[in-house]
Amino acid sequence: MVALLKRVGNALSGKAAPSAPVSVHDVAAYILQKHGSMTTMKLQKLVYYAQAWSLVWDDNPLFTEKIEAWANGPVVRELYDRHRGSFRVSRWEGDPDALSKEQKETVDAVLGYYGDKSSMWLSNLTHREDPWLDARAGFAPTQRSDREIPIDAMAEYYSSLV
Repeated sequence: MVALLKRVGNALSGKAAPSAPVSVHDVAAYILQKHGSMTTMKLQKLVYYAQAWSLVWDDNPLFTEKIEAWANGPVVRELYDRHRGSFRVSRWEGDPDALSKEQKETVDAVLGYYGDKSSMWLSNLTHREDPWLDARAGFAPTQRSDREIPIDAMAEYYSSLV
């Protein structure tokens, strides 16, 4: 919680220049390096929340790949294409050192808050939040969708929570 409050304080005070976005694969590699083995669904949700809070705290996207509103919650297709068919992952091909200090602090704060939650808990949480709900509008609960969750919708929603 201390790391989370520190990140909020830094965002409010305007500290640190924005870092250039990295690859979603670099973010996934960093998350797995820091947290260890997890389900692919949990990895997807942690990447989503890392992007969301980077938009709020750092006023900058963490990565440029789009996030889609799938039936089980937000998914980055580039991650899915690589982990498809796997239930758990423990390592990821990516460069965790590509993340700046600021980006690592953001991901660390996300892991500090969300990291101990189950993949189902995280999925259920995303299903109650406006960015996913708005992107899923008009779709049945189990219907496939590749509709993007816009980063401006994420920034607006998660900014309203601080």
